[in-house]
Amino acid sequence: MSIPQSGGGPIEHHDQLAQLLADGCKPKQDWRIGTEHEKFGYCKDTFEPIPYEGERSIKALLQGLRDKYGWAEVVEEGNLTGLTKNGANVSLEPGGQLELSGAPLESIHQTCDEANDHLREVKDISENLGMKFFGMGAAPDWKAEQMPMMPKGRYKLMTPHMQKVGTHGTQMMYRTTCIQVNLDFSSEPDMVQKLRVGLALQPVATALFANSPFFEGKLTGYQSWRARIWQDTDNARTGMLPFVFEDGFGFEAWVQYALDVPMYFVYRDGKYIDALGMSFRDFMVGKLPALPGETPTLSDWADHLTTAFPEARIKQFIEMRGADGGPWRKICALPAFWVGLLYDQNALDAAWDVCKDWTAEQRENLRIDVAKDGLQAELDGRPVLDIAKELLVIAEAGLKARAKPGAGGLIPDETHFLNALQEIVDRGFSPAKKLERLYKGEWCGDINRVYAEYSY
Repeated sequence: MSIPQSGGGPIEHHDQLAQLLADGCKPKQDWRIGTEHEKFGYCKDTFEPIPYEGERSIKALLQGLRDKYGWAEVVEEGNLTGLTKNGANVSLEPGGQLELSGAPLESIHQTCDEANDHLREVKDISENLGMKFFGMGAAPDWKAEQMPMMPKGRYKLMTPHMQKVGTHGTQMMYRTTCIQVNLDFSSEPDMVQKLRVGLALQPVATALFANSPFFEGKLTGYQSWRARIWQDTDNARTGMLPFVFEDGFGFEAWVQYALDVPMYFVYRDGKYIDALGMSFRDFMVGKLPALPGETPTLSDWADHLTTAFPEARIKQFIEMRGADGGPWRKICALPAFWVGLLYDQNALDAAWDVCKDWTAEQRENLRIDVAKDGLQAELDGRPVLDIAKELLVIAEAGLKARAKPGAGGLIPDETHFLNALQEIVDRGFSPAKKLERLYKGEWCGDINRVYAEYSY
């Protein structure tokens, strides 16, 4: 989850809210790629989740990364809770999931190198501490009572709230991981087209990356239990956002949506102040019960924007949020998929042609169905597998058109990063189905085999 925002002055008029979003517009030559991925850590001898403190702990890992690899500390109320270096940051999810929020980079070659360097550093430090990390969309066998809580004020506020607004909110916080990619837009119309494509096609990405068939030691009957969890986390801030597809959608429409998302907190002097369920509209006129008489800053607004969790969202860039955590090749494949679709206009138009006639009901049903059935889900009788195949052709053409070379020019473009997804569609089923078959066959029901198979 996002770290506190900073640097924004007072909000003096409503137009500043949309302007903060519009300030993200960049010319095409300045578009960048920011890849985020989360992973679970476990103790090698017990397969238990890693606590925050102790000789074998998340804190010890962060200290090791700081001391050996030159990361700078992020401290909250005296606790080491993150790291920063070269435009990237390492942060903690509520249950100790370790997240790399990558720097904005020019090519997928660079973002993949960044992810590989990070995983190598984490492996180096964690192995010496008796720990390992693995990538899956949901913790395969851990129970709620086993999960530690990271010492961050935001999570202390969110945890009891999530228990009230949905049946799966704390599962989302403590026992899921995802891969995300952050992408730029050049103008308001460009943002609108990209966000519509991103939202409509997010379920296809969910199916391609579906990698969480287990929960609490059992098969769930779902290809992505992580995606199922998001269906009942907090309906006031999640979902497919039908208003994005309405005529006239733009930055101001997003502002109106975000203003109606209930608040979580206000960040002041290094502390999170409880504003759960309160209204940012009231805050705008100095009537926020948590801070009576005080009006917000742009930093407060930027923080509030991070508390909406739809399948794709905008800040000063667009976040694609629909993919389960997974093996390292999937970390590189997600930006390849979305960059291929969104960063070349011909590809973007072709991707929009795929989904432009879908109704809000179809989009929502697809979101629900892929969580259970993955690539075997259907949209009006058409298998998602067929849609995924069509999109990979479009994405490959988009990456070829970008023609971003790697390896000193030896690799002509970024298309090879799609290979992991091409293998999935050639096989014909989501990664979770492969896990199910291993569990029922070769693994003989031993859930602990997943740690060896999916550890970095």
